[in-house]
Amino acid sequence: MLTQRLKHQAGRRLVLGLPFVWLLVMTAVPALIILQFSISQMDVAKLIPPWSVAQGVLNVRVDLNKYLFLLTDALYIEAYLSSLKFATLNTVLCLAIAYPFAYFMARSPESLRPSLLMAVMLPFWTSFLIRIYSWKGLLANNGVFNNVMMSMGLIHEPIHMLNTPFSLTLGMVYTYLPFMILPLYTTLQKMDLRLLEAALDLGATPWQAFWRITVPLSMNGIVAGSMLVFIPSIGEYVIPELLGGPETLMIGRVLWDEFFGNNDWAMASAVAAVMILLILGPMAIFNKYQRAK
Repeated sequence: MLTQRLKHQAGRRLVLGLPFVWLLVMTAVPALIILQFSISQMDVAKLIPPWSVAQGVLNVRVDLNKYLFLLTDALYIEAYLSSLKFATLNTVLCLAIAYPFAYFMARSPESLRPSLLMAVMLPFWTSFLIRIYSWKGLLANNGVFNNVMMSMGLIHEPIHMLNTPFSLTLGMVYTYLPFMILPLYTTLQKMDLRLLEAALDLGATPWQAFWRITVPLSMNGIVAGSMLVFIPSIGEYVIPELLGGPETLMIGRVLWDEFFGNNDWAMASAVAAVMILLILGPMAIFNKYQRAK
């Protein structure tokens, strides 16, 4: 009996310990390395650690000038604000488009749901880069959209759509829309429809029943989908690089330039550390909401 109990406790520790070790190695350790780089100094192309040992004495030199520079330099402030703006816009647009689609999927016949779910997941079958490059061919001045509209006589000269905030927003919404649809669909599918019937029997209009019952009960899906869209949108690099222009400065492009253009790993790590703090804010709100539930 004692042996079985010990085996059971060892199994529980193993099941709980493996994910903890994975998170520690893949999340905490890289974050600590970035933090160490951000408080280090650069000597030309060499990174000087923030501590050193000389004659048995530990010397610690923490360089916070990069963080002070981030708070005062207009370029970085503009990049952070622009990233927050486009990430928020992307989240709102994805929610506005995904909610009706997820609602329709959840209320459709069960025989049709697998096909609709497959249609949502179908873009993941192709490469992310190929899909973004295809938008370049669609939105270019001599691309598909402009050629079709000119052949139909709707326009007389090409509309400049590529390398604009419009093309960036379109590419981000297209890319992250499935991440909003899937959590909403999962939540709406589990909702008890008898609650809506009871609300209608008590005199509520369909619109009132939707706002007072459906939306509150689907809030978990709304919050989860918003986090899945908002968090990666802040640090997005590929879409701004391929579809954005000079007016669509985002922190992911600045981070790339610091790492591989300026070869300033200390400054790039400070930029990344501040970006992580921006991401932790929405995650803290999400965890607080989950605890309140």
